[in-house]
Amino acid sequence: MAETSIGTPEQLRDPNYTPALHKAIPLGIQHVLAMFVSNVTPAIIVAGAAGFGFGSNSPDFPELLYLIQMSMLFAGVATLLQTITLGPVGAALPIVQGTSFAFLPIMIPLVAGKGVDGLAALFGGVIVGGVFHACLGAVIGKIRFALPPLVTGLVVTMIGLALVKVGIQYAAGGVPAIGTPEYGSMLNWSAAMVVVVVTLGLKFFTRGMLSVSAVLIGLVVGYVYALMVGMVTFEAIGTSWSRASAFALPVPFKYGFEFSFAAVIGFCLMAFVSAIETVGDVSGVTKGGAGREATDDEISGATYADGFGSALAGVFGGLPNTSFSQNVGLIAMTGVMSRHVVTIGALFLILCGLVPKVGAIIRTVPIEVLGGGVIVMFGMVVAAGVSMLSDVDWNRRNMVIFAISLSIGFGLQLEPDAVQHLPDTLGILMKSGLLPAALIAIVLNLVLPDELSDEATEEVSGGLSGHGAGSLPKEH
Repeated sequence: MAETSIGTPEQLRDPNYTPALHKAIPLGIQHVLAMFVSNVTPAIIVAGAAGFGFGSNSPDFPELLYLIQMSMLFAGVATLLQTITLGPVGAALPIVQGTSFAFLPIMIPLVAGKGVDGLAALFGGVIVGGVFHACLGAVIGKIRFALPPLVTGLVVTMIGLALVKVGIQYAAGGVPAIGTPEYGSMLNWSAAMVVVVVTLGLKFFTRGMLSVSAVLIGLVVGYVYALMVGMVTFEAIGTSWSRASAFALPVPFKYGFEFSFAAVIGFCLMAFVSAIETVGDVSGVTKGGAGREATDDEISGATYADGFGSALAGVFGGLPNTSFSQNVGLIAMTGVMSRHVVTIGALFLILCGLVPKVGAIIRTVPIEVLGGGVIVMFGMVVAAGVSMLSDVDWNRRNMVIFAISLSIGFGLQLEPDAVQHLPDTLGILMKSGLLPAALIAIVLNLVLPDELSDEATEEVSGGLSGHGAGSLPKEH
């Protein structure tokens, strides 16, 4: 490598290598920029579902800031668990943790319209689910057989499908605006489209830092556009800034603790999906950065950090954490495997989390601008699921499993009133659509024989049977 490079090839593949500080700091902040928007968005979505006012003069404004603050703080703390480690907790790899989108279909029904009152059950579920998630670290290698790409790809795809509606609602003006003349106006959509166009332009026509931070820069440009057209004023920015304190520590059990069976079951079941996602991310880090397979200790340690990081976040009002796939791609792109680079990024996140004024500035971003970024991000979640499904051997058996699971799960998302007579706890779990789809896919994958009869398959698939992965049926 050239003399101006960050290190030798051997050093770059070593997780324990530390580049010179003047190079390590920008590399660490680059990791934060790559995940920053995705990390705080779930907190904003949960707040919106709970009915918190988004204006700086809203009485719920401090609660919204606090949720954003905790998202940043405990993403940093969980990342430190991965990079520095604590006994068996942590992979000692450059793994960036952040607030998980996967749990949103569970969290939104739990808090919908309940305001602060719905948060006690939510965070009770986060804590218990986090502990359960950590316990998976001891057995993660033994349960992988139950979650092949057919199951995980289906679940990830359905997570994205459950959330794309949120992106459209945000771009049109937000849930509170539904039914008003302003909802879906060209002004609202113009702000969202500015973000989408800028994001796509940077992602595909630039390289390096500009490409990695495309969503963040798109939001900044959208924010400037919103200022120019009067969707946000400097007065509103000043009010938000003045209402936020300069420094604040997290408060344990700020919203109380409530044991909700629906929340606990939902978070524990989703922990399986999150754990398998982390296994994939750890493997991606070691392959992309070091050209080797991940060890059992690294996979177990990463899963422990996932769970304990989430449980700790729940104690202080933070949402569940998981490894962030976009940062795995960043490692493959830069070729820098140093965990200490990511440690620097984690310290930056913690600093932001302790300064509420950072959250105050984030909150002044109009919901329509955020909607543009969310449309891109949630669409990518669907695309990631489809990519996982491309690894499936689409034989007759797998097509039947996928068809039944998707039909029931997505159908319940579209028509939740179909299970309105179920008990409250079971109703919440079923209405998500995600959990019934995952459970059906897991059970059918374990119990159905390898081959179904030709006649049954022809009836179900309409003749699209017996083809290899990613292939189309031949003409008859």
